[in-house]
Amino acid sequence: MKKRTLVYTLSVSALVLGLAAVGFAQEAAEGGHHANTGAQMKDFMWRCIDFAALVAIAVWALKKADVKGTLAARREGIEKTLKEAVEAKEAAEKKFAEYSQRLDSANKEIEVISANMKREGELEKERIIAEAKEAAARIKAQAEAAAEQEVLKAKDELRAEAARLAVELAEQKIKQNIAKGDQDKLVGDYISKVVTLH
Repeated sequence: MKKRTLVYTLSVSALVLGLAAVGFAQEAAEGGHHANTGAQMKDFMWRCIDFAALVAIAVWALKKADVKGTLAARREGIEKTLKEAVEAKEAAEKKFAEYSQRLDSANKEIEVISANMKREGELEKERIIAEAKEAAARIKAQAEAAAEQEVLKAKDELRAEAARLAVELAEQKIKQNIAKGDQDKLVGDYISKVVTLH
């Protein structure tokens, strides 16, 4: 590849030099010979050599820089980067779709859990209210039973007190109405009954 480029460059340079030489030769043949023709030819030759050297340096620099290879590598790099970007975009879209689906699923699950919690809360509320009503009924029944017991106890105490007072009152009346002899007679009757029973 390098030899072909070098041959091409030298061929172009030789063609340019040849055309210039033919042009000067034709001018000299037509009689337009000037006194400076040799100096002009020398100057033209140096210019052609400079041009050929410049072309050779440019070709060498382009080859050294490997512009074609660099551009090809750059193109491959861009294509690779573009392909990776497309793949990354597709992967990101796939992940986005997956996460969107998961989010929708999670939202539905949250709604179901929320509905279940609300329903369970309502059931718990109803159970607590029912238990509170039962407890209140039990407390009321216990209070009524305790009040009834207190009333019965109070009635018993009143009867006992009334009986005690009646006995005291009867005792006082008996003491007032019974003489000493009647008292001895009653005690004797009581003792004789007790003895006969045993």
